[in-house]
Amino acid sequence: MDSISSNLAEIRRRIERAALDAGRDPATVRLVAVSKTKPAEMIREACEAGQTLFGESYMQEFLEKREDPVLEGCSPEWHFIGHLQSNKIRSLIGRVSLIHGIDKLSTARELSRQALKHALTADYLLEVNTSREETKYGMRPEEVETAAEELFALPSVRLRGLMTIAAPDPEAAELEFRELRELLLRLRKLAPRPEELTELSMGMSSDFEAAVREGATLVRVGTAIFGWR
Repeated sequence: MDSISSNLAEIRRRIERAALDAGRDPATVRLVAVSKTKPAEMIREACEAGQTLFGESYMQEFLEKREDPVLEGCSPEWHFIGHLQSNKIRSLIGRVSLIHGIDKLSTARELSRQALKHALTADYLLEVNTSREETKYGMRPEEVETAAEELFALPSVRLRGLMTIAAPDPEAAELEFRELRELLLRLRKLAPRPEELTELSMGMSSDFEAAVREGATLVRVGTAIFGWR
């Protein structure tokens, strides 16, 4: 099995190639190393290979890793990328730099309430169900623009962009990535502060190159870095 360091180097090379193929600056794409279920020792190894941004999906696991002495001096930037229930939001406030999985208005309202309570500003992405599968979380694309006015008005939070988990079929995924990019462009026209709407979190181990070609600014890669869970 390849080392975490060599896996990271290969993924960075592929991101760079995909970005250049699309006429993009590779520096506009950030790699989120999805470290859920992986021990702190593996995160440490990735840190020592130059990876700074990590994504976690399970609340208790994340909170334990965040305080793990193994990561002392590592200073990772944490994103929460899993499905987030409203009653767990208070545990995240002030502990992550970006929340990827706000999937409905009520959760965005609770994030706003908790951020206001703690006198903080929380950055988040709106999860969009681009495949329109009943089993997936997220607002349908056609619902997002309807909710935009209220989302932009919520205090103490900043909507920074959109995220999706695309269908497994490569052709369908490519179309969904494009749809998400076009939806973000439409949202920017509605936003009072369009300069804040910069992020597209899309693409995982199996499809991140297609996502980069369609405009991803954040790609979430776990298996290709750390191996199978």
